[in-house]
Amino acid sequence: MLKFYYSGAPNPMKVALFLEEAALPYEAIPVDTRKGDQHKPEFLAINPNAKVPTIVDGDAVVFDSNAILLYLAEKTGKFLPEKTSKARGELLSWLMFVASGVGPFSGQSVHFRNYAPEKIPYATNRYMYEAQRHFGIPDARLGKRRFLLGDSYTIVDMAVWGWARLVPTALGEGAWAKFPNLKRLVDEISARSAAQRAVALKDKHKFK
Repeated sequence: MLKFYYSGAPNPMKVALFLEEAALPYEAIPVDTRKGDQHKPEFLAINPNAKVPTIVDGDAVVFDSNAILLYLAEKTGKFLPEKTSKARGELLSWLMFVASGVGPFSGQSVHFRNYAPEKIPYATNRYMYEAQRHFGIPDARLGKRRFLLGDSYTIVDMAVWGWARLVPTALGEGAWAKFPNLKRLVDEISARSAAQRAVALKDKHKFK
């Protein structure tokens, strides 16, 4: 059975969403990063970057949430766009956009706004600005289509959902007013039973 190493953070939640949507059997293994579980030798043996999520699927080990989404989608043939060069290019571009832009800048904005022991206005403003700019890009695109790649729900939407749920945490309580199209997508995905099961997963383990 596939092993899924997770926490309640945005990146593991993307993968939990896919696993639930695809109805894949898996063993959920909590990794409490605030306790330092990710630095234990047994975890480092499968993920030298000491990050969640990670999956172990037989002899295949995959880490990085977007790599896992792509791996699982290609393995199952689910939640992918049509098989054309154009669609493939869009899939990879938007998936990597989330991996290199939306996720990192949102994460840093959350950190400097809410958790940094020292308040550094420059860092806070810098990451909030970039997080807002990055969220604005899918919001504009979603003004013209139901999902990010068109009419079909794909792993790109799952990847964005993982982070976009935290728009108020990253940018402030009133931030959703700037992203009505993105809010519509997040609400639609969050209402799915698979998403509700994915979010509930973190409650099965009491993380520090």
